[in-house]
Amino acid sequence: MLLQVLSIYKNLLLHVALSLSLSVFIIFFKIPSLFLHGIFTYIHPDNTNSGVRAAIRRPEGSSSGSGLKGYRNLSSTGGAEIKKRTKSKDKVEFDESKAQIFRLKLDENHLQTRIYFKEYRDGFTFSFVGISCLLLQVFVGASKKSGVWGNGIFVPLLFVIFAGCKLFVSLTKVAFEKSASRTLDRQLSLLFGVFGFLFGLLTCSAFSPLILDFDLGEIGGLGACFIAILMGLCAGFLFIPATKIARSFWLGTDQIRCNLDMVYCGWFSRMVLYSSQAAMAFTTLLWVNPLAEIFIKKNIGEGTIGHMSSDRNADRLVGSIGFSKGDFAKLRLWCLTLSAFLQIVAVRQNLQMFLNEALLSWYQRLHAGKVPDLDFSRAKVFLHNHYLCVSALQFFAPPALVLLFVGLSQIDIYSFKNTNLVSFLLPCSSFVNQVALLMAWWIVSVMTLYTSATIVLYRRGILYVS
Repeated sequence: MLLQVLSIYKNLLLHVALSLSLSVFIIFFKIPSLFLHGIFTYIHPDNTNSGVRAAIRRPEGSSSGSGLKGYRNLSSTGGAEIKKRTKSKDKVEFDESKAQIFRLKLDENHLQTRIYFKEYRDGFTFSFVGISCLLLQVFVGASKKSGVWGNGIFVPLLFVIFAGCKLFVSLTKVAFEKSASRTLDRQLSLLFGVFGFLFGLLTCSAFSPLILDFDLGEIGGLGACFIAILMGLCAGFLFIPATKIARSFWLGTDQIRCNLDMVYCGWFSRMVLYSSQAAMAFTTLLWVNPLAEIFIKKNIGEGTIGHMSSDRNADRLVGSIGFSKGDFAKLRLWCLTLSAFLQIVAVRQNLQMFLNEALLSWYQRLHAGKVPDLDFSRAKVFLHNHYLCVSALQFFAPPALVLLFVGLSQIDIYSFKNTNLVSFLLPCSSFVNQVALLMAWWIVSVMTLYTSATIVLYRRGILYVS
């Protein structure tokens, strides 16, 4: 009897055991903090001097220039000293302690003092557990005899929904944090959010198959409005994270040619940044209809190319090579997963470049003149250090949402057909699967569009990092 019960509910027990063990493991070993361990941040030391120390001082015991009237010095050395002393009076004194900067390695104690650390930690934990449960569900599969409770599909489903809501709410809170971004960035986010809403309405219309390869025929009315609102919110909230990623890419690949080893990345980190951008751009194009048709093999079973007439070889070749529709759908899913995985790998590099941006600002203003004004760089170093976890959350949330949406699109809704509680989802099963896949693609495409446009503006000299 016990063995029979275990055989029926083995998937449920595996999901519960995996979720509990992973949660305890992540919390006990502090994996979210360990993920950011070793990143260098920078701080300005506090000025403890009571007075101002001049960079250039007059020699002690020297007389002023006003007491030398009528005095004729015949010594060339004395005249040079007088000239040098007179020139030193015109120098503007500045505090030398402001020209110092310290580099610290992040650890658990540092991260806990930063704002939005709790949101980053919780989002990381729930996302990792949800993705792990989805992978387990793909590995063990679903049995029709076990039912919804025996298969345990509701466990990854609940984790995915909760983790997605947690990340989305955190991005919303960060977007309304006034001191974390400029007013212009928030205004542009609102504008692009409106554009995203309009594009969402267009996606759910009858013109969608002409542009995108999504099957949204069963969606209309309130469902279309819900999708459009969700796409608009994502388009607005992801603008600021995408611009930060673009700046990190610009600094990490040393596009400004600063030749400072402490600012740009090494060869491995550069490969991660380049691969992440290339994977996102390629994945975005896989759902655009004119380009997506190139990869699909349509002329199946019409003979080989060798039996074609020479006049029609070029015409018959189009559609005779490529992937089948099933293989192409799998390729899309793998590309979405790979692009999100590379973005998660690049979180550390992006965050380090975000902190190095403040270091570059300090270095530029330190060498901008003989008497540098370091107040701006001092404030920038403080703000980048203070909003460290805000940027970590903005870098981590988009790829985590992509993985969660991809996993949600692969959940078999028909496993709930014998459950009265969620049986109403069966008529809109395509809504759940297609919309989840659409949102995963939309996040990747929006991030690609924002980062590519920002990099182009940097390349043209319209924007610059300072």
